[in-house]
Parts: sequence; C-alpha cells; structure tokens
Amino acid sequence: MPRRGLILQTRTHWLLLGLALLCTLVLFMYLLECAPQTDGNASLPGVVGESYGKEYYQALLQEQEEHYQTRATSLKRQIAQLKQELQEMSEKMRSLQERKNVGANGIGYQGNKEQAPSDLLEFLHSQIDKAEVSIGAKLPSEYGVIPFESFTLMKVFQLEMGLTRHPEEKPVRKDKRDELVEVIEAGLEVINNPDEDDEQDDEEGPLGEKLIFNENDFVEGYYRTERDKGTQYELFFKKADLMEYRHVTLFRPFGPLMKVKSEMIDITRSIINIIVPLAERTEAFAQFMQNFRDVCIHQDKRIHLTVVYFGKEGLSKVKSILESVTSESDFHNYTLVSLNEEFNRGRGLNMGARAWDKGEVLMFFCDVDIYFSAEFLNSCRLNAEPGKKVFYPVVFSLYNPAIVYAGQEVPPPVEQQLVHKKDSGFWRDFGFGMTCQYRSDFLTIGGFDMEVKGWGGEDVHLYRKYLHGDLMVIRTPVPGLFHLWHEKRCADELTPEQYRMCIQSKAMNEASHSHLGMLVFREEIETHLHKQAYRTNSEAVG
Repeated sequence: MPRRGLILQTRTHWLLLGLALLCTLVLFMYLLECAPQTDGNASLPGVVGESYGKEYYQALLQEQEEHYQTRATSLKRQIAQLKQELQEMSEKMRSLQERKNVGANGIGYQGNKEQAPSDLLEFLHSQIDKAEVSIGAKLPSEYGVIPFESFTLMKVFQLEMGLTRHPEEKPVRKDKRDELVEVIEAGLEVINNPDEDDEQDDEEGPLGEKLIFNENDFVEGYYRTERDKGTQYELFFKKADLMEYRHVTLFRPFGPLMKVKSEMIDITRSIINIIVPLAERTEAFAQFMQNFRDVCIHQDKRIHLTVVYFGKEGLSKVKSILESVTSESDFHNYTLVSLNEEFNRGRGLNMGARAWDKGEVLMFFCDVDIYFSAEFLNSCRLNAEPGKKVFYPVVFSLYNPAIVYAGQEVPPPVEQQLVHKKDSGFWRDFGFGMTCQYRSDFLTIGGFDMEVKGWGGEDVHLYRKYLHGDLMVIRTPVPGLFHLWHEKRCADELTPEQYRMCIQSKAMNEASHSHLGMLVFREEIETHLHKQAYRTNSEAVG
C-alpha cells in the first residue's frame, strides 16, 4: 500500500512540473506573438518614386487592420484552448490526489475512466458516414449536386448571391467570419499536432526544427452544407518554400434536435394598424383598397387603416374611395391624415404611428403597391413581439406584366399574376420598407430619420437602428406578400446616390435575366425566324 502512495505522489509531482512548464510556454507564445515585427529597411509598397493616392493607403491600412484583427481572434482562441487544457490537467491532478487519499485510507479504488455519452458520439459519427465526404453519392440529376463555396483568409466566393450579395466579398457577417477562423485554426491544429493514424510524415525546416504551420500558410478552402447532416470543409495549406500541400478535411456534424421552448401564442385579439403613406397615385390606391376590403374587412376583421396623404391634388378622390369601400362594408376603423407638403415616406409613417392614441398596437408599414394575404397578417402577428422582436419580411416583387405576358393579348388579372416563378418576379432582398413592429419599439428607437428626403434610404436607416439595438430582427421571405409592378420615375432632384439606387431598382423591376436577354437580341431572333421561314417556303416550292 505505501508503494502505491509513493507512485501516486511521484505522478503528482510530475504533473505539477508539467503544469508549470505549460504555463511558461503559454506566456512565451503570447509574448512572441504580440511582439511587434520591425524591419529597418521596410518601406511602403510600390515602386520607389511612384505616388499613390490617399484611397490606396486607406485600403492598405484597412486590409492590414483586418488581418491583425483576425490574428488577434486566433490568439484569443488559442489562449482559451490552453486555459481549457490547464483546467483539464488540474482536474486530473485532483483526481490523482483523491486516489492517493483513498489509497492511504486503505480503501480499494477502481479506475473510473471519463466516458463521453456513447449514444451522442455514435450519432455524430453516423452523420459523417451519411454525408458525401469520403465517397460519392448517386444523384438523380445535375440539380441534385450540393456545390461548394470557396474562401481564402480574406474573401468568400459564393454562388447563391441573391441581389444584395456579390460573387466575391469579405465575410461581413460575424458568424461567418468566426466560423472560417475557427475552421482554419482547427486545420492548423490537425497539421501541427497529428494523430498516429494521420497520413503525414514529420517534416523538418532548414535547421532541422519541426515545421509549424500558421494561418499565413493557408492557401484556400471549400465548404458546403448538407442541411440534415452537417458542413464539410476542405482546407489546403502550403509553405512558401515547399512544393507539397497539406490537405485537411473537417466535418461539423449537426447534433440531434433540442427543444428550446414550447409556448402557446394567442393572436385572436391582436389588432394591426396598417399605415400607408400616399401622394397622388389614386388609381393604385383604388386597387389597394380592393385587396384591403377582401382580406382585412371580409376575412381578418382585426385591422385599423391609417392613410397619410401628402398634398391637395387627389385628396378628394382618396376620400371618395375610402368612403365608398367603408360604406359598402360598414367599416369605420380608419384614419386619414392630410399633410399639405412634399411627399416624404419616413415623415408619413412617423405621423401615422403617432396618430394612434389608443396605447400599444402592432403596426404594419405598407405601400400602396403592395398586395398581401390574410396568412401574411397572421405571420406579422406571430413574428413581432413588443420589446423582443421586429419582423422584416422579404417581399416578392413582380416584373412588368407587359414583358412577362408578352405572348398574350392582355395580361391576366392581378390575382393570377401572384405566382413565385423565376420569370414572374424575384425576392426583393434589398428592400426593407415593409415591416411589422410594435408602436412602443418604434417610438423607443426614435422612428425614421427626418433628414432623408425623396426616394429611398429612410427604411434602411430604421432597419440599421434595430440591428444596432437589442431587439431580434426576423428577416425571411414570406409567400403572402407581393410588390406589384409599376413604372418608376427617378426624379432629377434626387442626390446622386439616391438616383443610382432608383435606377438600379428600376432595372431589376422590369424583367428576368432571360426576358431582358430576349429583348436585347430581338432583332437577331427575328432575323433568324425570317431565314427559317424563307428556307421552309423555298423547300416547299422546290
């Protein structure tokens, strides 16, 4: 028995010595990484004597700053990992000390190995086995392939762009940046500390030292996600003075589903105040009121309408439309606010929100060219919560019906145009004007920016306010919300930035890529058809 105690005491001393050495190593690595690198002969990049503009050096400084931020994040993660290892070693020491005490007391001790939940490990390994990582899978067609997206230290190259993303861009979302930094660090850990079963030989540097790879040796990577299994990463590293590449494959398996919460939501008494800013466009307003009558008055029946009208021209027509619809349906839950001034969407919505004097209410900021369904109104109620959530649905914007239905004598009625097809419209993921939020949240955050004049910009400012705050922003496409096509006019009074945004929006609203291509190559197509007809007639005559 004393011999066992002596062995345990010896192990404890060795672990204490290892712990001290590890602490020293952590401090040394930290000082080494944080020490500034100096070069007495260093100069600004570029040819000697060549002048560079201010923008060049600003871009260079920004790139260096992003690089050091990435490096700082990497160091923080490494320090956190080392702290975790220290904690694990401390726990092992405590375990050994307990064994020693038990042995000294003459009580028999049986080793209790740390066992991870075997069922969870089996599940995670099964996810890797199911995924298309090591071997290919039989797919029904070319559309069944899940493509990879590639990335470097600073850029992501992506296929699914939408209308706000670019083919090549920096990972602006924090979760994406953190994900890629973590993956590269994990790949470096695999290379620098290989397991026995890894297929790689220990390489030595020019002085016989062990080669250590860092993030500057990362060349490129690829990743793709199988939604029901996990994300696969293919990473490639290379030292500048070596010919060989190091390839690491990682897989982040999705774990089993876990319940976060289960609750009942009662929306039966939830009233929505639909606020519509308007100037002229009386014909569009008449069409809007038809949809309002069918959905809000006849189906939902829990709606208040607030119309904020700018100017005098067309005001009497708007009053007549409101009175006609409300008298037919015995509906009186509406407010008309008249402002004799130039149209300003942000001011109109601010005035509409403040015109409500009955306490808390859910508001839907809407435009006159929007078509919505009763299902959307319920989505509005379910996804907004005072003090917690605001709802920013992505609208499906319809193309010019004269182009979409060019083969027909007359475009079909609006109700028949409401389909989600590639050639009929697109998800307007750059638009933030349609939103559901509670009045208290809107007033607390300060409402719209009154300095924004004319077309566009005010909705983005409000959206950014919420992003910078504590409320959760729910952003998702919804099937029951459509933006009806109407001809856009970009006024000369707009600022250059607003005018550019207006023209871009106008171009995107006209037609799909294929339909615009048909318009561009119309003459070439007609010439081809004439030749085909002539050839057919010639063969018939011959």
